[in-house]
Amino acid sequence: MTPTTTADATRATVQKFLELRLAGDAEGLTALFADKVDWVLAENPGVPWIRPRSTAAECAAQAAELMEYTVAEDARASVDAFLVDGADAVLTGHVSGTVRATGKSFEGPFALRLSVEGGRITRHHLYENSLSIAEACAP
Repeated sequence: MTPTTTADATRATVQKFLELRLAGDAEGLTALFADKVDWVLAENPGVPWIRPRSTAAECAAQAAELMEYTVAEDARASVDAFLVDGADAVLTGHVSGTVRATGKSFEGPFALRLSVEGGRITRHHLYENSLSIAEACAP
């Protein structure tokens, strides 16, 4: 189906993002992110995959870094809501996993705000239970 509205195009791009993220396709994600991305994920110095990013390659690499530091078999994410308003999308849900180095688990709700321009993601703001993740990374 060819997107007919801005909201349709946004929804299609976000669905592609989710597919590429699930597949661990760094090349596809790099192509999907804009050259410069407004990336917000609260810095968490004790968590190696949570850091500032701004380029398409840096943003795409976050998925691979997350898989490097966590146990793939324990990773879970569910989406409860997927809302689209023009060029903006918000997903809410729940995420959980286990940190490879410590064997400790983390879990909690998340909200992800994405913006799409010209078929590429220009904004990625993720809000999650950073305390649970930091505690799971602590020795």
